[in-house]
This record gives sequence, C-alpha cells and structure tokens, in this order.
Amino acid sequence: MTDTSLPEAADEGEPLILTLPDDSGSARLDKALASLTEEYSISRSRLRALIEGGDVRLANGSPLTNPSQKVKGGETIHIIVPPPLPATPEPEDIPLEVIFEDKHLIVVNKPVGMVVHPAPGAWTGTLVNALLHHCGDSLSGIGGERRPGIVHRIDKDTSGLLVVAKSDAAHNGLAAQFAAHDLEREYKALVWGTPSSANARLAGLPSVSFEPGWVRIETTIGRSRTDRKKMAVNIKDGRNAVTRFTIEEHLGPLTQISCRLETGRTHQIRVHLAHVGHPLVGDQAYGRSRVPPASLPDETRAALAAFPRQALHAATLGFIHPIKGEEVRFESVPPEDYQSLKALFIAP
Repeated sequence: MTDTSLPEAADEGEPLILTLPDDSGSARLDKALASLTEEYSISRSRLRALIEGGDVRLANGSPLTNPSQKVKGGETIHIIVPPPLPATPEPEDIPLEVIFEDKHLIVVNKPVGMVVHPAPGAWTGTLVNALLHHCGDSLSGIGGERRPGIVHRIDKDTSGLLVVAKSDAAHNGLAAQFAAHDLEREYKALVWGTPSSANARLAGLPSVSFEPGWVRIETTIGRSRTDRKKMAVNIKDGRNAVTRFTIEEHLGPLTQISCRLETGRTHQIRVHLAHVGHPLVGDQAYGRSRVPPASLPDETRAALAAFPRQALHAATLGFIHPIKGEEVRFESVPPEDYQSLKALFIAP
C-alpha cells in the first residue's frame, strides 16, 4: 500500500446487502430500512447515524445520506456497519528495527507482514503495539488512542521507512508537512514490463505526462465502485493523486523503478502503476492477471508466480525535524525477498 496521510478512510466492515420488497412503493429510506434491519439489532438511531455518515449506499456505490430520501421497491441497498472499536492497544514486545530515535520522534524500518495500526482482522501484533512497548508512556494520547503517534502508514505487505511522533508538538509538525506534501518519499518497486514514452498505450493516456527523466501520473483515486476493498482511478468524488517514477534498472520482463509521491492516497503507487499497464510484481489486488513469460526458465517463472506480495519498499524518507528545524534524511535497502527476486534477472 502505498503511504498515506491520516485520516484517509474509515475502516469498513463487510456490507449488509438488503433488497427492498417490490411492494414497498415509494418510501422514506430510514423507514424502509428499519423494517428490514430488526433481525440485525440495528436501532433506529443507529440506522440514522449510518445513513448520515455515508455508510448506506446503492449497489453502484452512490451514498444515500438523507434519511427522508425516497426509495423504490426492488432497489438493493448496501449498509456498511463499522466493526466495534477495540480496546486501547496494548504494548507487545515485538522487535523493531529502529533507524533513528530521539525524545521527539522515532523512524523505523517496517518489515513485510506487519500492519501499522490496529484494524479489523489485526487488533494485535501491529507496529503500534510494538511502539507502545518500545516507547512506553511517551506515546500516550498522541494522535488518538488507536493510532498513537502515527502520522502516515504503508500497507501490511509493503516494507520500509516510517516516522512516528513521540510528542504532540512533533505530531503536529509532521502532520503539517504531510498535509503540505513537503517531505521526500521515495519507493523502490519491481514492475511488469518496460515503461517507455515510445509505448503508444502509455503515451496515449491523458493521465500521463513525460518530464525529463520522469513519468508523471495524475488522476483522482477513490474507493472502487465494484470492490469496496480496492481503490480505483478517475473516481468522480476521489482525491487528487500524483506519482512520479523513473526507470532505474531493466531486468528482462521486469523493471526496477523509483517512485516519488507528491500526494499520499491509499494504495496510490499500486493503483497508478496498474492503471498505466505496469503493475507491481506480486500485487495480489491490482496485478493478478500477469503471467510470467513462457520463455523464462521454469525456476524463474515459478519464483515470479509465487511471490506473495507487492514488490514495493519505502526506501527514502526525508523531512524537516519538527522540533529542531533541521533537515533529516533516512535510507533503507529492500528486504531479502525483494533482493532475491531481483537477483534472478541479474547476470552473474
């Protein structure tokens, strides 16, 4: 996942899908749904809050936010019922690779497989749990109980650098830099194919432009209308997103690129690269259709097909220290699984 400033979107549970009876006629949304949700123990006040909060939608994803809105019999309605909030995260003795730390902030190198903060399906074993143990009381109350000190995040299966605040002043200063996009964030990625301005498909996309040494992608990104667990480009009510990338190394059917984020939307790099036809190797959500070329050795094809995660690493993080006012910059090399995959295409 791509790095994203918080908050981005509320955690969503699985939708409750209801179809209004054909004989409902034209009825108020809240009343029509109330009669269908009794068995789910959703109170009338709770239902109204879900409607006004944008958690009640038509099957096409369009939100229904007015309780008195008229609906018709036969319409299918999706209700997103957020899961109950968990207890305050508990400290857990989980090893951390600390790149830098002072009394104001800490920079860590997050491993593959670690969730940044507690969420449905991952209430324990997160970076927050590890930080609470490592930092003790210094994180208390900073940025909220569920996400203490967290000002940005990367996906569970993306590795790399994250900065976490240890004081309110540091949190506010870092959050302001993320909001203004005044940070240096560079990612290493392995993608399918070779992006080139000579490629008619790539050059013909209105969202793509070419700058000296860089390819620039600009779209809106928002929740997919067909799969609420995924993001998509060119969503009407999505948020503007800009990614730049440059080619670093040609690796047969793959290319290593370096990506720089101007914005930080959910899954931004993954969505943008899939959009331009060069999805990340191993991306289970946005690159599943890619099949290793038959011309490759069987061992190489098997390794590519079995790579279980997006080949993406947050390699560089630079910002102004929010308290000291000094420029700081940190670097991290991709983990072993990334390096091993890449090595398959480097001549001995």
